[in-house]
Order: sequence, then structure tokens, then C-alpha cells
Amino acid sequence: MAWLPAGTSAGAPVETAGEEANAVTAQDAAPAAALATTDPAAPTSDPRASRPRRRLGRRTATALWSVVLAAGVALLGLSALDLGPSILDGLGAVVVTATYTWGLAARTGGRPVVFTALAIALGAAALAVDNDQLRSGAAVMTGAVSAVFAVMVTVPARRFPRVVREVVVSALIAAIGSGAALGWEPTVTVSRFQYAVLAFALVGLFLFVYRLGAGLHGLGRRGLVVVAIGAVMLAATLLYAEMIRRYGAQGLVDSLEDGVAWSRDHLGGYPRPIEALLGVPALAWGTHMRARRRQGWWVCAFGAAMTAPVACTLVNTDLGVLEHLVSLGYSLVVGLVIGFAIIRIDILLTGESDSRSTSAGRRAAREAEDASAVRPEPLRTQPLL
Repeated sequence: MAWLPAGTSAGAPVETAGEEANAVTAQDAAPAAALATTDPAAPTSDPRASRPRRRLGRRTATALWSVVLAAGVALLGLSALDLGPSILDGLGAVVVTATYTWGLAARTGGRPVVFTALAIALGAAALAVDNDQLRSGAAVMTGAVSAVFAVMVTVPARRFPRVVREVVVSALIAAIGSGAALGWEPTVTVSRFQYAVLAFALVGLFLFVYRLGAGLHGLGRRGLVVVAIGAVMLAATLLYAEMIRRYGAQGLVDSLEDGVAWSRDHLGGYPRPIEALLGVPALAWGTHMRARRRQGWWVCAFGAAMTAPVACTLVNTDLGVLEHLVSLGYSLVVGLVIGFAIIRIDILLTGESDSRSTSAGRRAAREAEDASAVRPEPLRTQPLL
């Protein structure tokens, strides 16, 4: 996923007959133009055309990017299994962070070489100095980059099966970033670490979405309402959880903890509220809306409520990896059910109504709704800007 455009060949020589017509007679103009066109030694109007560009093709660059990412994941896996030297976790974290930085910069039209080199330099400094603050800061950076990249790598989804695919892809990318964040071995308070990653991810996403969504004036009244509701839900979810944790009545806290403990004992995990109620539905609805309206990017920005917690998952070492995966699965299922309901309501409110109750009528309505999803976006491996 290096998002590099394929190389372009040198352009054909440009005719210069119009310029030579001032110096030759009308009878000689046509032969001179033909000579200028067919002569391989004739100069071209663009001197850069004679210099061939050597760039990797998109498929080759994507394959190379994937190989480097797989190497980083392999290093993290070896470290998790206690195989090899202890520095493998740090090296794996540097490789994954660098590849994600490259992908994010290229996807958003930035300078991949510059930002990737900076990420590698900061990671190498954190490993060389071996300071708790530097390692923790590198872990926050990795989590934030992973959360933003997991949203930006999605593509518009016309039908719900593709919506599910995009949400799963985003969760997988964020989960790999979580392993890289753990590879830095940060010394942090889990709740503060999660808040920091979420804050950086939201800021980064809204900066990118501001450009992709044509600024605030591209929101429209309907988009403004959606963004306001999303902001209120995010604030309410975070504040409610923090207020319960700090100032909640002991009976209420005990009942919530008992419910979580029962879910962990009998179900193997539990859906996390911020992911299931906000992050997953926002990303599902946003990718579906992006196939129709550019305001969908503003909705996708709230997908950070899923990708940021997932990118911080493994940092909480009090829970096992299996329980983290099961909890993520529950959050995805609950969130996708809510997202499906929101998408259907959105289609009913904004699409053309069809009173026919037959299967043929419903099929025709679905086909008409799909035909209206004509807003194109670049492929997953191509720059958005």
C-alpha cells in the first residue's frame, strides 16, 4: 500500500510546423512539419519528456509495503512468544509504525519519505535511549497513527456486506497497531493512554476530513446535525464512564462490575460501549454515506471511537489476548447491528419511497438505490488528495 502512481512514459514529439511557417514558404511548410514529426532526433517542446521516470508500479509498491508490514508483525509475534533477543519487540514496533506512517502520508497526499524517516528516527531514538517517557510517547504516536490510518484506508461501501468488510479491515489495521504500541513497552496508566490516543486520533481525522469534506461549508444543515449528535454522544459516553468511575455510588459501581465479571466468565468478554454504540456504527454509516455524499467523511471521523480503543487494546495487560479479541468481536456485532438500522433509516428518509411490497418491487428499489450511489473515490491503495 505505498500508493505510488505508476511510471509514465516519455511523450511523443510535438509538431513545430506552426513555428516554422514564418520562415518557410507555404509549399515547404507541410514537408517541414512532417520531418519534425517523424525525425527521431527532432527536439521536443518539453525537455523533461526525454528523461524517463522510474517509479514503482502501484501493485509492486503495494506488495513491497505489505511485505515490510508482515516482517514487522512477525518480529512482534516472535517477541510475544519469547523467541529471539529482547530487542525484537522494539524493532517490530519501529517497522509497523514506519509502514503505517508511510501509508497514512501517501493516502492523504503527504510526503511519505519525509514522515517515515522522521518516524524511524524517533523510534530509533526511543530504543537507543531506553527511557520510559520516550517509549510511552512512541506508543502514543503509534496508537494515534494506527487509529487514523485505520479510518483513512477505508473506501465507500454501496451495500451492507461491503460495509461489514470495511469495518473489519479498519479493526484489523488498528489491532496490528495495538501490537506495535505494546512493543514499545510503555509505562502508562491505561485510561490516560487511551484518552491521549483518542484525542490525537480525533484531531488528526478532523484535520484530514476538513479537506476531504470540502470544509465546514460542505457539511450542509443535515451534516451539521449529524456531526453535532456524534460529538454529543462521544462526550456523553466519555463523561459518563469517567463520572461513574470517580464519583459513582458504590452500589452502582458494584452492579456494573458484577455485570462485566459475569460476561467475562460466561461469554468470554463483553462489548465495549464506546466502540459498540458510537465507533462501529459511525464507521459503518460513514462508509455507506460516502458512496452517495461527501458528508460521509465527517461521520467516518467518529470511527476513531472504535479504532483508537482497539489501537490501545493490548496495552491493557490485565486482560488476555483472547478476551480482547472476543470483546472486539462482540463490539463489532453489536455496532454493525446498530449501523445497519441507521443505514436503513437513512435510506428511508432520503431515498425514493416505493410502495410496492412484492419481492420484485423491493429488488427494483434496491437496484435504484444502488444506482444512485455514484460518488467515486480513489482505490484503497491510491491517494485521496
